[in-house]
Amino acid sequence: MIRIAVCDDEKMMSDHIRRMASDFFRRKNTEVSILQFSSGEELLQYDKQIDVLFLDIQMRGMDGMKTARKLRERKFRGFLIFITVLKEMVFQSFEVQAYDYLVKPVHMGEFEKTMERLFSSIQNAGEAGLLVQKGYESRIIPLADIVFCEIIDRKIYLHLDSSEVVDYYDRIENLENKLNSSFFRCHRSYLINLKYLKSYKGGTAYMEGGREIPVSRLRGREFSEVILQYMKNI
Repeated sequence: MIRIAVCDDEKMMSDHIRRMASDFFRRKNTEVSILQFSSGEELLQYDKQIDVLFLDIQMRGMDGMKTARKLRERKFRGFLIFITVLKEMVFQSFEVQAYDYLVKPVHMGEFEKTMERLFSSIQNAGEAGLLVQKGYESRIIPLADIVFCEIIDRKIYLHLDSSEVVDYYDRIENLENKLNSSFFRCHRSYLINLKYLKSYKGGTAYMEGGREIPVSRLRGREFSEVILQYMKNI
């Protein structure tokens, strides 16, 4: 499921974007959940995942640009599409990694062009991500966001760069097959992302954020070789 949010203080515009987004993804046979917010302050109170955000720049109270900055500071990784009446405002959007912008009034033709590009980007992002299913919920976790993976009693815990921990049931062997060469299984219960490795000494991998991960004696020599090869490739 793709989680979409529309934040605009004009209800008619917010409803318009919601309808067009819903129609687009229905034609793509893709399930979506769409939430609507009427202010930046209200949006910032929402603490669950958002994959795609349509954000009005000119809003009463906190404007869209300030809202976007605060979201990025909180490690918001979703696709950000600005809605604006002034094209000139969009030049500021680079600093908050905006994906695109739509000029009001938002016409179907321009919306469809943006959405086709977005849909392709979402599919490509999924190739570099891990699909996690927990109950009836599914979520794509970008591999680059995973610091290390831990397994305890048949449950996998993904420790993310944002400090969030995502847990679900799976075997570590299945997980290992889904990860790329940036990950190394240093212990029967741990897979680490070499991107976040700070140092290795005395059978311990020291990760960014202060976590210390054990490296088994059987994997120590291979781990040293993998680190050297990884450093050559980056």
